[in-house]
Amino acid sequence: MALKEKGIAAEYLSSTQATLVRNKIHEDLDSGKPSVRLLYVTPELIATKGFMLKLRKLHSRGLLNLIAIDEAHCISSWGHDFRLSYRQLSTLRDSLADVPVLALTATAAPKVQKDVIDSLSLRNPLVLKSSFNRPNVFYEVRYKDLIDNAYTDLGNLLKSCGSICAIIYCLERTTCDDLSVHLASIGISSAAYHAGLNSKLRSTVLDDWLSSKKQVFVATVAFGMGIDKKDVRMVCHFNIPKSMESFYQESGRAGRDQLPSRSVLYYGVDDRKKMEFLLRNSENKKSQSSKKPTSDFEQIVKYCEGSGCRRKKILESFGEEFPAQQCKKTCDACKHPNQVAHSLEELMNTASRRHSSSRIFITSSNKMTNEGHYSEFWNRNEDGSNSDEEISDSDDAKSLAGPKLSKKLGLDEKLVLLEQAEEKYYERNKQVKKSEKNAISEVLRESSKQRLLDELTRVLQQLASVKEIDSQKACEFLENECYRKYSKAGKSFYYSQIASTVRWLGTASRDDLMTRLSSVVSSGGGEPIKEPLLVEHSENVEEEDDGKINTTESHDEMTQELVVSPSRSPIKLPHVPSFSEFVNRRKIKLNTSADKSSEGFDDNKPAKIMKLQ
Repeated sequence: MALKEKGIAAEYLSSTQATLVRNKIHEDLDSGKPSVRLLYVTPELIATKGFMLKLRKLHSRGLLNLIAIDEAHCISSWGHDFRLSYRQLSTLRDSLADVPVLALTATAAPKVQKDVIDSLSLRNPLVLKSSFNRPNVFYEVRYKDLIDNAYTDLGNLLKSCGSICAIIYCLERTTCDDLSVHLASIGISSAAYHAGLNSKLRSTVLDDWLSSKKQVFVATVAFGMGIDKKDVRMVCHFNIPKSMESFYQESGRAGRDQLPSRSVLYYGVDDRKKMEFLLRNSENKKSQSSKKPTSDFEQIVKYCEGSGCRRKKILESFGEEFPAQQCKKTCDACKHPNQVAHSLEELMNTASRRHSSSRIFITSSNKMTNEGHYSEFWNRNEDGSNSDEEISDSDDAKSLAGPKLSKKLGLDEKLVLLEQAEEKYYERNKQVKKSEKNAISEVLRESSKQRLLDELTRVLQQLASVKEIDSQKACEFLENECYRKYSKAGKSFYYSQIASTVRWLGTASRDDLMTRLSSVVSSGGGEPIKEPLLVEHSENVEEEDDGKINTTESHDEMTQELVVSPSRSPIKLPHVPSFSEFVNRRKIKLNTSADKSSEGFDDNKPAKIMKLQ
């Protein structure tokens, strides 16, 4: 689209396009003189036989002048975004041997550069390299373990910078949603963007950010490929990235107009452990193609935990020598060396305290001796004893190994039992946390009400004739609608429904508003008329004599509450039968009708026989 605006005949082929559009492009390629000059395709499309045949035909007619491979680091198994379909692009050299090949990347270390050249069978290629240094970007690391509240700190940081355009990268979708809601609650225009949102909402959010309607974009790391917004003043990593290459590529989306910009990374020990766990798992699953994730991750950990120039560490990871003196105080380690050194010392002390308070010792023998061999294992806040038998109920080892670990068990067997108990404990806690994360908080609800109120106020100002609607009550009514509908589904669905309601408000006419908000429309300047609400209590909680709570569902009795305005008399609502009542009534009706039909059949049988005769 950007090339078309500059008058260049460019097209792209994708499954997202309408069939008619794709067919038109294919017809143009098959014509004697195609109008398209630059065609964008995916490596997966090139791998198909049909499209490869089309390329060969273009080549045979002398119309294929160049093959350009963008994000070429994806070809290399040493690259940070390796894709097998990219690796298969090497077949292009076999089929189209004399067509020039151009490989482009902004994040290729020396090992990756060599692998790309070898994989594409490039013969004596011309290699053009510019410096990896981005002198207009200021690099900074903030330590979550030394901050009271990282959300608050980030909000204050953004506010101190004014109305800048920013990208915040998070590891999880729930973090994106929570952080976006927090920023919105303190008056920062923000939006979450991740794969959990439907495609229409994602497009709307992206358009709002690209057009500067939204100030801050909170996204997962999947976002950013192909985005070329030049006025991004800050890129923030709220969780530690998986590699230096990923960090360099994502932070490089700041300051593309060469104006002063900022890269901020929030580093936390828990985040580091979580990422190490994920990378070890991927290493085990992918085997050979994944030799490097943990070694690459060590580079970004050193970037965060080291005291030297941050810019120097970035450039050296890409094989570029850079004297620290040339940084000219464009990173926090060079600008405030004493402050960074103090923070790192405090971080190490905090980490060591946590480490020492999370260990117990298991003896290899029942006899405690000064020369006993100890094994460090198990997470415990307090270690009351060194005895191998004193393990509390809360550790969940009891259910695995009985009331006490047997004295006959050796050290290895005890460690296995404890490891199983630990896994079980963390798995249970993980499930609890997952449900808590998916819950719709009061903060999210209040933020959603404010969002609806802002949009409704704007719409009511445009429709000056609509004075009967109380905007405050209306936004509460709309938010309650969304909450009732999606409270059980979780915050992602709820947030999507809020966004959908905001869009509806932006396009609603006077009649639409009056119809949907009829329950909160003032009647003749008086109190708004409220519709009757049926509140159904489906559970009765009874307390038994032994002190236990017995919860039983009540199908026969339902408590009905009626909320009406003072001017109206209470409305008697009909009894709603339970499912069992409904089924029993049906059975009675069916049995009655069956009896009647059988009786009628016996009476009329002679007459029917006579007619047949």
